[in-house]
Amino acid sequence: MAATLEGGFVRGALRAASRIAAIAAALTVAGCALFGEFEPPGPEDYPVQGIDVSKYQGEIDWNTVKQANIQFAWIKATEGGDHSDSKFTQNWYAAQAAGVRRGAYHFYYFCRTPEEQAAWFIQNVPYDPQALPPVLDMEWYHDSKNCKRIPTRAEIHQEMRTFLNIVERYYGKRPVIYVTVDFHRDRLVGAFTDYPIWVRSVAGHPVIRYGDRDWTFWQYTATGRVPGIKGNVDRNTFDGNQREFMKFLKDSQVDVPTSSIPQRTAPMSWQ
Repeated sequence: MAATLEGGFVRGALRAASRIAAIAAALTVAGCALFGEFEPPGPEDYPVQGIDVSKYQGEIDWNTVKQANIQFAWIKATEGGDHSDSKFTQNWYAAQAAGVRRGAYHFYYFCRTPEEQAAWFIQNVPYDPQALPPVLDMEWYHDSKNCKRIPTRAEIHQEMRTFLNIVERYYGKRPVIYVTVDFHRDRLVGAFTDYPIWVRSVAGHPVIRYGDRDWTFWQYTATGRVPGIKGNVDRNTFDGNQREFMKFLKDSQVDVPTSSIPQRTAPMSWQ
């Protein structure tokens, strides 16, 4: 029945169902939910499915991935100001050749400046108007031996804005922000509402973990299985149907004054 819904109605229906489920959970008395067996929609209820990958997925058969109805993929490109994923270039071009829409993501490092990190991302990720929007991955890494800095809310907001503005100006696309539950709780509640948010929520629907935060992409498991990939892979879904997904891609494009666009490098090649 849900598969026959069109446009914004399907998104509204899913959101409304999620809100009701959250209220039901909050009003549970003595273990008995007032709204019975009702649960928020599961990942399988969202028609646009995707993955995110890095070198840890090894050799990927992207043609088989495409046949498994994976419609988008984000590929790890860079981390900090001097690390690049060893499989990025291969994955970038192989995914494109297989017809999988792909984009690149950057893992933010608190001990390098946002300017350095944006420059490093741009150096490694080709300009491609057909790519997904770039992603800024924001999460804590308290076990790091090399970077013990814990930026304040104000500091990290300023750094993120700097990185996002540089990358948006270069690629002409509004970046997506990836965030974990704890980082969002500690630093991003109520902030960056002008950006698409990609949430990690493997223990429940985002409405349970993030409340009223609007989200565009949901990473719902780190142990997914997809034909063409050996072992586990992160699985994701888009909050909407195919038509809304295409609209999101179109709306991600931004007008950048020609005078402010940095010189774009020629695309890398891979064979």
